[in-house]
Amino acid sequence: MMTAARVPGFPGTLPELRGRLQIDAPLAPFAWFRAGGAAEVLVRPADSDDLADFLRDLPNEVPVHVIGACSNLIVRDGGLPGVTIRLARGFSTIEVEAGGITAGAAALDVTVAEHAAAAGLTGLEFLSGIPGSIGGAVAMNAGAYGGDLATVLDWAEIVTRTGERNRLLGAQLAFAYRHAALPAGAIVTRVHLRAIPGAAPLIAARMAEIKATREASQPVRARTGGSTFRNPDGMKAWELIDAAGCRGLTRGGAMVSEKHCNFLINTGSATAADIEGLGEEVRRRVLAATGVTLEWEIRRIGRPAGKPEVVPTGTREMVVPTGTRETGLPTGTRETGLPTGTRETGLPTGLQETGA
Repeated sequence: MMTAARVPGFPGTLPELRGRLQIDAPLAPFAWFRAGGAAEVLVRPADSDDLADFLRDLPNEVPVHVIGACSNLIVRDGGLPGVTIRLARGFSTIEVEAGGITAGAAALDVTVAEHAAAAGLTGLEFLSGIPGSIGGAVAMNAGAYGGDLATVLDWAEIVTRTGERNRLLGAQLAFAYRHAALPAGAIVTRVHLRAIPGAAPLIAARMAEIKATREASQPVRARTGGSTFRNPDGMKAWELIDAAGCRGLTRGGAMVSEKHCNFLINTGSATAADIEGLGEEVRRRVLAATGVTLEWEIRRIGRPAGKPEVVPTGTREMVVPTGTRETGLPTGTRETGLPTGTRETGLPTGLQETGA
């Protein structure tokens, strides 16, 4: 067990932990964008009990952030203050049970789909087309290819900010489009997903179809965060982005994918500010061209590395990292496609529900 630790700037000491604790931990290696700052303190609990005990004893004034697979996330270049919790090995078990699958929050969506398929269970094939882990999928009611978490979640176990452990039924989460009504500060640790017996050839065919569709329409080998913006009611975000002339738009090392323009990609040297600033420029252009304000689907957390500026969107003012001007193009934004010698390839896979 790691004994209580004192960190400069923290009130008192950090609680004891059986898992791992790291000071000033780089987060870019975890992020699918491969960009972003460091966590002031990164905690990887051993299991749910370890997490609950740590949060119970952590002073309330210490900010807490939670990250999972970091597939739908921008960590700003100034990093995350306070404690960042990342669920890992102790939260990745997957068990086939009567009526479905029980999975830890760190289990990858695609891995859960594969376990269900191997057990001859149908209803979870859509998870093979969603990046990230189950905990994050519940928190945002992730969905793709005709399914979402709201339709299959039986229950979710959580740990609250004060260290209490609870089990919530799916109906208690009041699911909506890309939203679940989790208690403030709650961390999903384990879930049970409903599935029913099905024909193995049909399950395999559906998953193969999802994979082929994804690879044909999305930059699956790019450093990306999946779908950037939510689909407005009755519309497709990518169509609005395309209509505003943003396909191939670049800022620094960030680019709007030419294959699917609701994806932002890191062409190799992008900072988190490049990526977020490019996203804000896309929002500005879409608003000017169509009158529609796009809402971010990607989570953006942390502190900018420089002084933030305010960019008007027509409905409210948005704070974005330094380097974005209040009018016109953000600093370094280009309307051309990929810079010479740059390809839309890299790691890791990114995917979501709409075609381009």
